[in-house]
Amino acid sequence: MNAVEIEEAVSALAEEPFDAAEFPFAFLRAFGNKETTIKRLRAGATNKSDVGGVLQRDNVHIAVATQGDVTAVLGALRHSPATAKSKARFIVATDGTDFEGEDLATGETVACAYRDFPDHFGFFLPLAGITTVRQIRESSFDIRATGRLNRLYVELLKVNPDWATAERRVDMNHFMARLIFCFFAEDTDIFTGDSLFTKTVEQMSAGDSSNTHEVIGEIFRAMDTAGPKRDAAHVPRWANRFPYVNGGLFSGAIDAPRFSRIARAYLLQIGNLQWKQINPDIFGSMIQAVADDEERAGLGMHYTSVPNILKVLNPLFLDDLRVKLEEAGDNSRKLLNLRNRMARIRVFDPACGSGNFLVIAYKEMRAIEAEINRRRGETINRTAIPLTNFRGIELRQFPAEIARLALIIAEFQCDVMYRGQKEALAEFLPLDAENWITCGNALRLDWLSICPPTGTGVRHFAEDLFHTPLDQAEIDFENEGGETYICGNPPYLGSTWQTAEQKSDLRSIFAGRTTGWKSLDYVTGWFMKAADYGTRTSAVTAFVSTNSVCQGQLVPILWPLVFGTGHEITFAHTSFKWANLASHNAGVTVAIVGISNHAGKVRRLFSIGDDGNVIVKDVDKINAYLVSGPNVIIKKRSRPFSGLALMDYGNKPVDGGNLLLRAAQLAGLGLTALQRQQFVHRVYGSEEFVQGKLRYCLWIPDDAFTEAQSIPSIRVRIDAVRRIRLSSRDASAREMAARAHQFREMNHGVTHTVVVPIHTSETRPYLPVGLIRSEEFVTNANLALFDAPVFSVALIASRLHLVWIATVCGKLETRYRYSNTLGWNTFPVPTLTAKNKTDLTRCAEEILLAREAHFPATIADLYDPEAMPADLRAAHERNDEVLERIYIGRRFRNDTERLEKLFDMYVKMTTDRPARSTSTRRRRADAP
Repeated sequence: MNAVEIEEAVSALAEEPFDAAEFPFAFLRAFGNKETTIKRLRAGATNKSDVGGVLQRDNVHIAVATQGDVTAVLGALRHSPATAKSKARFIVATDGTDFEGEDLATGETVACAYRDFPDHFGFFLPLAGITTVRQIRESSFDIRATGRLNRLYVELLKVNPDWATAERRVDMNHFMARLIFCFFAEDTDIFTGDSLFTKTVEQMSAGDSSNTHEVIGEIFRAMDTAGPKRDAAHVPRWANRFPYVNGGLFSGAIDAPRFSRIARAYLLQIGNLQWKQINPDIFGSMIQAVADDEERAGLGMHYTSVPNILKVLNPLFLDDLRVKLEEAGDNSRKLLNLRNRMARIRVFDPACGSGNFLVIAYKEMRAIEAEINRRRGETINRTAIPLTNFRGIELRQFPAEIARLALIIAEFQCDVMYRGQKEALAEFLPLDAENWITCGNALRLDWLSICPPTGTGVRHFAEDLFHTPLDQAEIDFENEGGETYICGNPPYLGSTWQTAEQKSDLRSIFAGRTTGWKSLDYVTGWFMKAADYGTRTSAVTAFVSTNSVCQGQLVPILWPLVFGTGHEITFAHTSFKWANLASHNAGVTVAIVGISNHAGKVRRLFSIGDDGNVIVKDVDKINAYLVSGPNVIIKKRSRPFSGLALMDYGNKPVDGGNLLLRAAQLAGLGLTALQRQQFVHRVYGSEEFVQGKLRYCLWIPDDAFTEAQSIPSIRVRIDAVRRIRLSSRDASAREMAARAHQFREMNHGVTHTVVVPIHTSETRPYLPVGLIRSEEFVTNANLALFDAPVFSVALIASRLHLVWIATVCGKLETRYRYSNTLGWNTFPVPTLTAKNKTDLTRCAEEILLAREAHFPATIADLYDPEAMPADLRAAHERNDEVLERIYIGRRFRNDTERLEKLFDMYVKMTTDRPARSTSTRRRRADAP
């Protein structure tokens, strides 16, 4: 369950008649517990409460009190030995009238009327595995409002199917934007009178909802009609109390969708929420999901936390403004200069969605401006920061509307906070019709027309605040730009998932620059457009992106083009989870990359330490892999550094499945024990190696071909291989038909083989690697080191090697993709002494022995991050300790430091010892 679903379930529970016996189970069910879990607790199998309540281990201890005894029962829960023994984090007590709870981990408490406990649902979200609790608690209103608006939206579409069509969906979305404005306006005194909009709809519309749409339409018409024109327009007297809003918000069609009784009830419930609590920076990203059929299934997950957005905005420009504020102190002239500078800063998000980045940037700048005004004694001054300096491009119409509305709400809230309610209301209406959010395809529009260079005149006019002509080229107000900061979170979309239109977008940007553009992620289009924009006007850019743009094959395609425009990476935040409101905090792994063609001498590199804390380093250069160092591009090598063993692909069958056998097929061959021993061997693809699946192969040396051919069941399979190869379009496959009894390669170890799967899950804390015996073989789904020193296992199984592979080889979809030429052959290893090799061999053996101790658990089982055995984890920690001390004499603090060392070594190794062109040897043997 996500946060919106949980809030709805908790609210429904509070509205039901209180059932003392059922409440603990209903409470747990509201937070996503499955019926099987509830059933076990109800039966007492897992309920270890010692106070007559319900105790869920590692989670919560709940008890129902008699009337008036809630506080005493909460105390009993707090001091209960069972609470401590079961490590319950929360305790909850209620009598159906009062409600109390406590987070035993933090000491925070909740005490309220029972009917009001849904207001505190965010307090208990760890019960559902959601960890972004602090941010959710701060935006609990937005989650509640989003859930209710979603119910209203779905109900209206059910009643008005024509409004769900492509032609009318725009009207539906515009209607929702109008409602949101009305709800906000009536709770913040923009509308005069208590709950003016909600009460007017309730009083003037029939209970059967037959005329609800007409009443709302008249209210909207009044707000689009200036006072002097209302008599001629025959605005009803009861609608005359609504102010003239303008700004295009209520212009155009004023008809509303028809309402059912249910929809009318939903609307009145929504109106009774406290809309002054709205957080426009959070609300926008959630409400946009209401209007998107595909996104609605994940409602509540479209949450971008303010701390994450500030990871972009702070180093981009806000930190500098705060530094200048501190330097100014109380110097009136310096403070004035800073305020004048801020008035000309433009923040531009070319993938703005519902405006999160723009709203947060605006609010942060208003806070700085308010401090300037306070120090200058000018606290009632009107803001000098125009909303029109916060510009965006958004492909979809509804989020673009919500972005404009969110900025309007943010401006009003800031005026109330910094200047007072009276001054804010005096200047709020009518709204200005200037249009600063463009609806269109950012990869096709000319960004210079949206944010022209300083001093460039702007000629094109949009129709109004909420309607953008499809052919709009430029914005409709005077360009007062000074500094321009481009930011945002553009759509990622790897090459596999792009539509034909998105491929065309990338072609329009990259086709004349590189032949590799088809492999690029969609987000790279924004980086290239930003770099091109920066060559024409002063700008600094920072985007959130999947970390794939700074890994693997995308690096040599994208970054030389960006650097070729004169841009450099000015700051970066290495990989971290961009979390949402989903249960268990699911989120994509991202990086933040800032670029500029007028970077200063010092660059800032942010990373997450192994202890979870943020580390900030000032460095001279940041390369395309987000590592401190020169702009080196890792290139494939035919041989490894440092005399390490050669790594080759496993054996490719090219057999149509005839040389490979499942267990059932093996039994069907009817071989004697001797024939089976001679011709059948265990073979490992990646699944067989990682998941422990059994698979066999026919392995027939040339000198045993005649004997094998005499066995009918084997001869049939050899003949089938020959036919398949002869019919192939591949000339090399046809040549192989002459030896149809063998794989394309016949490589194996004389003593053992080190196996490395080419693809592996990114969730595993270490790369899978292991040893197989000489009589076992590998397919080309793996890479292999034949008869390599055992310490090679220690190198591959290390954290150092994993971060190198993840960075320079990149990923296939989300899985790690191992490469011998790009990963193993380029991996920098110090010259190893005999003692180093002995120590690492012992570490490798300890890892292998720890695995054996858990037989028959597979590598997939053992390296599940949630279930990795303690002894195996300790063996890996020991291995990392030994290896990292060889590199720098101590453990590295985090992956960023690991990569810095590896890249430094790589540069020195490639400078001192150029790669040899010798081809990798392949071994062919006739016998195991």
